[in-house]
Amino acid sequence: MTVEEGRVHRIGATEAVFRRLKDLIQSGEYAVGDRLPAELALAQQFGVSRPVVREALHACATLGLTETHTGRGTFVVSTKESPQLTFAGVDAGDLIEARQLIEIPTAGFAAQRRTPDQLRQLFELLGKLAAATDDREWVRYDGELHTAIAAASGNKMLTAVVADTRRALDPQSEFLNLTQDRRADSDREHEAIVRAIEAGSPEAARQAMAEHLERVAETIARIGE
Repeated sequence: MTVEEGRVHRIGATEAVFRRLKDLIQSGEYAVGDRLPAELALAQQFGVSRPVVREALHACATLGLTETHTGRGTFVVSTKESPQLTFAGVDAGDLIEARQLIEIPTAGFAAQRRTPDQLRQLFELLGKLAAATDDREWVRYDGELHTAIAAASGNKMLTAVVADTRRALDPQSEFLNLTQDRRADSDREHEAIVRAIEAGSPEAARQAMAEHLERVAETIARIGE
C-alpha cells in the first residue's frame, strides 16, 4: 500500500487515499475553509474508484477534518484530528467501557453454555471473516460473530444488548479497518476468543475478549497522536 507518482496501489487503496488526504490537509496544502476537489477529480488524481474516495472522505470527516455539504462539496474545517471520536452518535470511549462491562462476562458464559451447533457457527463465522473480500463484508461478519458469542451465553438480555451496540460498532469497525489496518489482528483475536469458548474455559474466554477490547481501545487512543 503505497502512493507512487500520484497513483495508489489497489491493495489498501482506501487507507492510502485517506492518509494522503490527511497529509494534504495537515500540511496546509488544503487550508481550513478550502473546498476539496470533487470525488471524480480525486479518484482520477489517485487512480482509484469513486467509492474508495468516498470512504476516505468519510474517514476524514470522522476525524473532524472535513465536512460534506450536499450540493456544495467537501470542505476542510480543521487541520487537527478530533480527540473525541463518535460513531452513530456514541462516544468511542463510552462504547469501549460498555463493551468491557458486557462482552467480557458474556464470553465467559458462552464458554460454559455454548451448544455444539453454536460452536460450529462461531467457527463458520471465523472462516467467513478470513475469506471476506472487502471491509464492509468483514464488518458484517464481525458483528455476526460478536452477536453469536452473546447468543451462546444463553442470556437473551445480553444478546439483545450486544446486538444493539452494532449500530455504533459497525461504523467504528469499518473506520478502524480502513484507517488503522486492524483486520488481521482482529481475526487473530477473534480466533483466540472462539478457541477459549471451544475449550470450555470461562476464564480464558474472558481474558481473550478483554485483550481484544484492549487492543481496540489502544488503537483508538493512538489516533491523533
